[in-house]
Amino acid sequence: MRLSGISNPAEPRVPDPGRRAAFRNAALLVSLTILAIALQGYHPGLEDDAYYLAAIRKDLNPALFPHDSDFFQLQFEATIFDKLIAWSIRLTHLPVAWAILIWHFAAIFLILWACHAIAARCFRETHARWAAVALVAALLTLPVSGTGITLVDQYLHPRALATAAILWALVATLERRALLAGCLLALAAAIHVIMASFGISLCLFLAFKRRRKWRASGTVAALLPLGWLFEPSSPAWRQAAATRTFYFLLRWEWYEWLGVVAPIGLLWWFSRIGRRNGSPATEFPAMEFLARRLAWFGIFQLCVALAIMLPPGFERLRPFEPMRYLHLVYLLMILLAGGLAGQYILKRHLYRWVLLFAPLCFGMGFAQREMFPATAHLELPGVPQRNAWVNAFLWVKNNAPRDSLFALDPEYMALPGEDFHGFRALAERSMLADNLKDPGMVARVPRLAGRWLTEVTAQRGWKNFQPEDFERLNTQFGVDWVVLAQPGVAGMKCPYQNRAVLVCTITGAATARP
Repeated sequence: MRLSGISNPAEPRVPDPGRRAAFRNAALLVSLTILAIALQGYHPGLEDDAYYLAAIRKDLNPALFPHDSDFFQLQFEATIFDKLIAWSIRLTHLPVAWAILIWHFAAIFLILWACHAIAARCFRETHARWAAVALVAALLTLPVSGTGITLVDQYLHPRALATAAILWALVATLERRALLAGCLLALAAAIHVIMASFGISLCLFLAFKRRRKWRASGTVAALLPLGWLFEPSSPAWRQAAATRTFYFLLRWEWYEWLGVVAPIGLLWWFSRIGRRNGSPATEFPAMEFLARRLAWFGIFQLCVALAIMLPPGFERLRPFEPMRYLHLVYLLMILLAGGLAGQYILKRHLYRWVLLFAPLCFGMGFAQREMFPATAHLELPGVPQRNAWVNAFLWVKNNAPRDSLFALDPEYMALPGEDFHGFRALAERSMLADNLKDPGMVARVPRLAGRWLTEVTAQRGWKNFQPEDFERLNTQFGVDWVVLAQPGVAGMKCPYQNRAVLVCTITGAATARP
């Protein structure tokens, strides 16, 4: 006799199919995350990470960057990103390099997991869902037309964490869970307020006429300390903003505009596929709904962007970068395209998957390696650096006093072999303003414009500088160190040099201290 609710120990335990499926899905998502990072590469301190990583290090050690922290701290008043990462490092006592890598892995994993959740609501077949996620994973470094960004950067970026929160908010919206969606959008706003605004807009498009009591939570962003966003422009500010070509729509090339218009046409086509023939076997109502609403979202946001970015009187609003709504459009368009390819073309035929993804992955990985030829594809913690500039920056970190002020070529990131690594993030030392990345910060924070212009002007003609020019920088700004490309400048005392870079002191300035 068997009592109800009590199992017989002698009976074999039947595995829970739901638990097995969850474990399998998790294993596949981890594998795709590893594959995505292997394809895109990993480069901490690259490009915008010159700010993000510097801000995290400043939170961990307030003594760093005594001369130039305004160039990244003012923008980070509006985000919890750097505080969150710094808090996790203090909590876990992990080395900074490992903590950053784990966060980067987690951000991509959460994005792909959310993509699978969206695909599960759009496609019935398992192979279609995984084709959707796999295509996103393969194309994470795809440039978003005209905006200067990719789907996911090769380093930890607040946009990636915000994107994960936005995608999960889309899932909650499709499931009519307004409160959860609102909380996720508020989290996204706390991490990256501009990206969150696009997420809020898209969720409202999806929620329209689906839940009357929907309440947008975007007003949370209005409570953040964003006063610097409304500071007036100036001639120096305009000079900095002019370096960001993507602020000026009339300067965009035809192919960039094609990248704006074509996704809308593709999304309308996807929506028609989702309801063709009127047969339940060939209809995908959730996919059709998402594609159609995403197309309307793209049209609406394009109109908003044109209204903001074309009139000269609205020039101060251009740094809000309204065209970056395309980031979500591209991401979800690729997701839907992958699902449809899996549904109608790839199916369960292994050779078709190989024919599509093998050349695609090879091409994306090769392109990334060619973008940074002097740098290891994966700059992992503990692995020796092969980039000569990065090695020089690391020497500075270990040998130059923390209160040092450095000067570099204002366009040092674009020099051969430098591969766009940021000095502040890797050397953990202050520097005079540059003419490549700092103008982007000045465009957002106009109060920095005068200082930026003064420092960049003082460094004009850098390639012809002689010791007396560096002495002038010491007198004017207190610069006591310079980083020079080989062969350097005669008469300079350089305690470190390698095949490409010299780190030199300025005569009469403070020399290296322990």
